[in-house]
Amino acid sequence: MTAMAPARTEPDLSFLLDHTSHVLRTQMTAELGEIGLTPRMHCVLVHALEEERTQAQLAEIGDMDKTTMVVTVDALEKAGLAERRPSSTDRRARIIAVTEKGAEIAAESREIVDRVHQSALASLPGEEREVLLRALNRLVTGHLETPVEGARPARRARQKG
Repeated sequence: MTAMAPARTEPDLSFLLDHTSHVLRTQMTAELGEIGLTPRMHCVLVHALEEERTQAQLAEIGDMDKTTMVVTVDALEKAGLAERRPSSTDRRARIIAVTEKGAEIAAESREIVDRVHQSALASLPGEEREVLLRALNRLVTGHLETPVEGARPARRARQKG
């Protein structure tokens, strides 16, 4: 005989956020894949274009470990979209510089990302869309801004990018 699971009294916020995030990531990955990028490659390109940044700074922004970042930058270099260069402000540091071709692809990838986001939000009536975005922004800048450290760390979601 199996025990019956207790009835839920609260919505499963973790499931709702995880599921929508997962589906959005799969849509993003498929769309960016059509121009030869991954979401990580997109993240590195757009943030490297904003200002001179080191590989470590870009890894932090994109929530990537060192190995993943190296693989991502290697792929960008192989595709001719970015290159490692000495920093103009610190000769000991190396930055990720976006090539002209990389800047063109980054502009295209931004349009793709915006289109995927707009498509998801367009599935909601306007007033619900605004409420959702306000609520999520409030959570991200308030109660759910800082992860809690535990004995077994949870896998961190990719940050804005």
